[in-house]
Amino acid sequence: MSACAFARPHPQTPAEHRAWSRGGVVVIALACLAVAAAGGLVTAGSVRSWYPDLPKPGWTPPDWVFGPVWTALYLTMAVAASRVWLARDRDDVCCPLTAFGLQLAANLLWSVCFFGLQSPLLGFLDILVLWGLVGLTVVQFWGVSTLAGGLLVPYWLWVSYAAALNGSIVLMTR
Repeated sequence: MSACAFARPHPQTPAEHRAWSRGGVVVIALACLAVAAAGGLVTAGSVRSWYPDLPKPGWTPPDWVFGPVWTALYLTMAVAASRVWLARDRDDVCCPLTAFGLQLAANLLWSVCFFGLQSPLLGFLDILVLWGLVGLTVVQFWGVSTLAGGLLVPYWLWVSYAAALNGSIVLMTR
């Protein structure tokens, strides 16, 4: 038995198991949706007023790319975390789900730092932490479900690209 807050005493009835499983998936989906919505609210004003005039490298994607990419990434993040949650009868999924929660918080913090505070430097420092946390989450998820770990690889690649972009912006604004 784990000391994890996600652990449940065993055995559960099938009905309890199904309810607990559904509830966890709903919480994960709502957490991803909340971070996406909060990040969108934080960025909305700066995307229109501050970001267009910010010096950016020529390989910056067009603005219309960000919405669809982040929508797909949040969806795959929710699916991956749900797969880990549903595998909780395995040994312990607390470390993977804790890593997921930490990277989700760092993800939101990046929007606050970069767009909310209009600080590419703070955003860059945060995205370095985010990159490490996403990498940790990929490894942790992979240990529970190769599909869950694999679903996070595009997110890690996007965060890698975003870190390079953010770093370039920092250098261009210095």
